[in-house]
Amino acid sequence: MTSAIAPKSPSANVDGTGASNAKARDINANDPANAQDRFLKLLVAQLNNQDPMNPMDNAQMTSQIAQINTVTGIEQLNATVKGLVSQFASQQLLQGSAMVGRQVLVEGDSMAVNAETHIGYGALELSEPAADVKVQVLNASGKELGVVELGALKEGRYNFEWDGSAHPDSGPLHFKVLATNGTSEVAATPLTIDHVAAVSVENGALQLQLARGDTIDYAAIKSVL
Repeated sequence: MTSAIAPKSPSANVDGTGASNAKARDINANDPANAQDRFLKLLVAQLNNQDPMNPMDNAQMTSQIAQINTVTGIEQLNATVKGLVSQFASQQLLQGSAMVGRQVLVEGDSMAVNAETHIGYGALELSEPAADVKVQVLNASGKELGVVELGALKEGRYNFEWDGSAHPDSGPLHFKVLATNGTSEVAATPLTIDHVAAVSVENGALQLQLARGDTIDYAAIKSVL
């Protein structure tokens, strides 16, 4: 009795490691060099099998070569841009590290208070001139502890101080800006002083982590103190 050995399937093409060569080719399918190689093989096959009575003209061949060069060039450009973006993010992080420990002015209504003198600090920004500007100092429950009268101010940014020695144990303080022209309100943005505790890069943008816990974009900084 004879036994038959089934022939290997031509599609298996397994190398010494047991891995499929077809799989290895798929892994590199998007490689620009492989794309060019495949294109040239197809072009040669097309030339070999073209109709002698109607051969491919130079314009067609030039057009096809230009197309593969364009695709390859775009892929290489994308790889170069990705590398530049990565380098830029690293450079941003390195430069941003100089901000750690610095005081910055950002949007917010929290009042910074000196633990020894109990003097509170804050700032505000007016969108237009105001005939009367005042700042209400509030505790955590919203109770008014004092008022800072600033009078008439032009459009722009202003700092203010508040003596909180009469309220040494009031906890975290906030403030509210009231700016008016007669009976009309003037838009005013409260600004708070904070410290930069750490920096990071998110989606290519430099982020600052503040001592109070907020995380903001570098562009959100109004001033470095």
